[in-house]
Amino acid sequence: MKPSRPLIIAAITVALSSFIAMPVTAADSPVPAKNETVVKNELPNVAILATGGTIASKGAGALSLTDYGVGAGKKPVGVQQLIDAVPEIQKFANISGEQVFNIGSSKLSITDWLKLAKRVNELLKDPKVDGIVITHGTDTLEETAYFLNLVTKSNKPVVLVASMRPATALSADGPLNLVNAVALAADKSAKDKGVMVVMNDQISSAFGVTKTNSTNVATFKCPDTGYLGYMQNNVPYFVSIPAKKHTVNSEFDVSALQDLPRVDVNYVVLGSDGKLVDAMVANGAKGIVNAGVGHANMPNDVNKSLASAVKQGVAVVAASRVGSGLITPLGKFTKEGYVTAMMHNPQKARILLMLALTKTQDPKEIQRIFNEY
Repeated sequence: MKPSRPLIIAAITVALSSFIAMPVTAADSPVPAKNETVVKNELPNVAILATGGTIASKGAGALSLTDYGVGAGKKPVGVQQLIDAVPEIQKFANISGEQVFNIGSSKLSITDWLKLAKRVNELLKDPKVDGIVITHGTDTLEETAYFLNLVTKSNKPVVLVASMRPATALSADGPLNLVNAVALAADKSAKDKGVMVVMNDQISSAFGVTKTNSTNVATFKCPDTGYLGYMQNNVPYFVSIPAKKHTVNSEFDVSALQDLPRVDVNYVVLGSDGKLVDAMVANGAKGIVNAGVGHANMPNDVNKSLASAVKQGVAVVAASRVGSGLITPLGKFTKEGYVTAMMHNPQKARILLMLALTKTQDPKEIQRIFNEY
């Protein structure tokens, strides 16, 4: 005899009630289908260290191209504002931000340099950090880049970036420069290139780059070495590699240093005497870079004071104010005990001499360092 319709409905109801009441196990949790891909972010990790400068500055209006920042009563923006203002950087890397300091680069000190260098090295030891971008003012950008090039202990990309115009300016250059910097730091081809500067679609070595114009966006050039490469559509195209020692091949280590030896620069003009050199020695200079004329030439009185400084244990480097060209060892320099700057401009010669003096005071050994770095 067939069961009645009410009995069938009752049986189904009891079965459903029992199923619903069963405890949920792990096997009952939703699982992706076999052909479903679990998305994972495999972008490189780039840390942005912000230090201030024009790239973090604001002006009164769109046409305030040179009157901006703290001097114009406008506070600089912080690192998170920089990151948020250019969301395109997220396409190239996972970004973390850190405000190391927030001041114009003309106000930086040796203490600031050492703090920045130690933080860079600390971050680069982390296997999760693939590269570093440092936002910086343009005034001393080449000096910070070269200093870091000599004391960074990693082959991972370190890229300094800046802008010539504040973020509020018409045709501001900072946003695209920052995108290119992150794209460069995230690119595997940027390894082993030393510390780099990227501005105006050009990739420069820390050794070769210098600021050549006070206001133009195309200010950074490499007059003696040429550019390392170029950024095109946010992709780096390298055309050369640095030949000088840098980063992991450098003998310099600032991890335990709290200061650097004092080195002053004497700028030579027609009619200069030696009084400024004498004052530098009296003020405790351990080294002097003489920015001479032409091939490091100088008036006789300057030469006498520099020769006297050498006899008092002060290291002297003969450099040139010209801005490009080699200053090679000549008898008129070596007989006085001077080191020659080779291809270092005065400001970079000062940096290398400060670090050299942490290792030696021997002029021949210092000359070896100037030849190799």
